[in-house]
Amino acid sequence: MTLPTYFLSHGGGPWPFMMDQVGHLYARLDASLRDLPRQIGVTPKALLVITAHWEGRDFMLSSSPKPPMIYDYGGFPPHTYTVQYPAPGAPALAAQVQHMLEAGGHRALLDDQRGFDHGTFSALYPVYPNADVPIVQLSLKSGLDPREHLEAGRLLAPLRDQGVLIIGSGLSYHNLRAFNAAGAAASHAFDAWLRATMALPPEQRTARLMQWEQAPAARMAHPREEHLLPLMVALGAAEQDAATVPYHEDAFMGALAVSSFRLG
Repeated sequence: MTLPTYFLSHGGGPWPFMMDQVGHLYARLDASLRDLPRQIGVTPKALLVITAHWEGRDFMLSSSPKPPMIYDYGGFPPHTYTVQYPAPGAPALAAQVQHMLEAGGHRALLDDQRGFDHGTFSALYPVYPNADVPIVQLSLKSGLDPREHLEAGRLLAPLRDQGVLIIGSGLSYHNLRAFNAAGAAASHAFDAWLRATMALPPEQRTARLMQWEQAPAARMAHPREEHLLPLMVALGAAEQDAATVPYHEDAFMGALAVSSFRLG
């Protein structure tokens, strides 16, 4: 069975652990994530998560068998700095991904100290709340070249036939200075372009995404593109597959248009 790939808009901070306070804001995202196991149909052997919250000079891979937690957010309730998502790591998979990337000309390094950041544990807690699926995190590469990340995804495509679910974890809109009504127009313009682009035939889709900065409101939606780049890896790993939209809403945080995508 060939697994799909996903680009997930992962929300803000440790939201799944604050549902009594913010549940009304995250109800649709939470429901979409909880539906992923039904969509996929099988439990993956492992997850490869490309996280917007980790960048390295080269591609980096988490290789600890028991990754710790990284609370990479500020201003949240005290209990959110003690939450645990004790999914195991997968050192053998990390080494395999390193080999696949390096065989394709991309230097990749293992990091046996790296823990789960909130781009990983906040996105995956609703999907696999028992934390029983092994996870390897893949960093972005500094420079944030969309084509390098697309090429990395292409190299990793064979993992889909080996029971590994590839997930790009980011946000389709990520301007924290306008994460409210001030960002409504930009988020709606960019998200409409992104959904239309993802619906194109593969060759046209790839060409447009490689020129994403030309999209309407592109730099308003992504002043810095680290939350968009995980999409390029997920795309590269399923470049010939049709895309669907498992999650979209027009009033996230009251005003923003945000989406997630599935390929395959």
